Amino acid sequence: MKTNQLTLEDRNEVLLQMAKLIETNEQKILDANQKDIEAYNDDDIAMYDRLKVDKDKIKGMIASLKQLANLSDPLGIERFSHVHENGMRISNKTAPFGTILIIYESRPDVTIEAAGIAFKSGNKILLKGGKEALNSNLCLTDLWHQALESVNTTINWVTYLNYNRRETQAFLEKPSQTVDLIVPRGGERLIEFVKKHARCAVIVSGRGNNFLYVDKDADLSMAQDVILNAKTAKISACNALDKVLISNELPNKKNFIKELMTLLKDSNVSVGVEKDFGIEVADFLVEDEDIWYEEFLDYKIILGNVNSIDQATEKINQYSGGHSATIITENQDTAQHFMQNVDVAAVYHNVSTRFTDGFALGLGGELAISTDKLHQRGPIGLQHLVTNKWYIHGEGQIR
Repeated sequence: MKTNQLTLEDRNEVLLQMAKLIETNEQKILDANQKDIEAYNDDDIAMYDRLKVDKDKIKGMIASLKQLANLSDPLGIERFSHVHENGMRISNKTAPFGTILIIYESRPDVTIEAAGIAFKSGNKILLKGGKEALNSNLCLTDLWHQALESVNTTINWVTYLNYNRRETQAFLEKPSQTVDLIVPRGGERLIEFVKKHARCAVIVSGRGNNFLYVDKDADLSMAQDVILNAKTAKISACNALDKVLISNELPNKKNFIKELMTLLKDSNVSVGVEKDFGIEVADFLVEDEDIWYEEFLDYKIILGNVNSIDQATEKINQYSGGHSATIITENQDTAQHFMQNVDVAAVYHNVSTRFTDGFALGLGGELAISTDKLHQRGPIGLQHLVTNKWYIHGEGQIR
């Protein structure tokens, strides 16, 4: 039984075996998820959307595992090398964290992506999913154990913690095993709970509240398409769009807004505007400035006016969650100015915010999307789920 660090070939074989197991056990996974769906009694449509597993989500799980297996080994990469004047040979290389705990709500697909990324990068992972997805998560964890056993390795590379809130708090405050890193992935209440009780490093997978700025030089058809995609493709995603800022210098601005609002309403999106927006037909008026801080996770959007690109960047930096922002413009200088001055993890030019996703960006999925600036910002892929270690070789040198 292999218990120490596995070879790259072993790790890749586990990932590919897991992809096969998911494919052959598709109905078993769907049946387990159906039990969770039937037991779910909340009216939170975003949570429901994240909870539900269908054939497309299963295809996404399989694709993520295969993409991970095709990526280079993130371990042992030399980041620095130096020969000291006394002859010591010094290098710094990537190394695993050790054991990672991820706490997440709903989202059974996280049980695949997070464990896959952690395992490929040489880390053990403790999965603490929400009670609403228990049947789905236990089914998927059992498949992980089968995949691990297929290469004659210990199953404790992937462990599911079936804890309630009180038990989770006790574990955070006094872990029964070594935990080197904790990643809370969910709402602000979950994040604050973990930060309050954790006794090791925490990487926050923060809120979205993403912005789009329609510049005066925007392609109006493109702007409408991008806004509609970013808002409606998946309202439960943290990379969904919530706020649109429109330049007061935009040609044919009233016609653009009228068409945009029609498209949004046809997609069942409730549109809010500022009192001085200049458009009377809207679903609601912005009465409280605090709404600019909100992540909606719903069919809801706010439209606002700005006089300049600097006003747009200032508003985004003040109110956004530091996740994603995009500018629609044909002016390359304006785009560059926006991208340099907006302080978010992922900034886009003429692209939907929906691409802030580890799989979409070629990482094979993500453990989380960090809005922290240490040690990694944005999607955390296997290349980022490593720390580093110094190696010094000598012949008896003393200082």
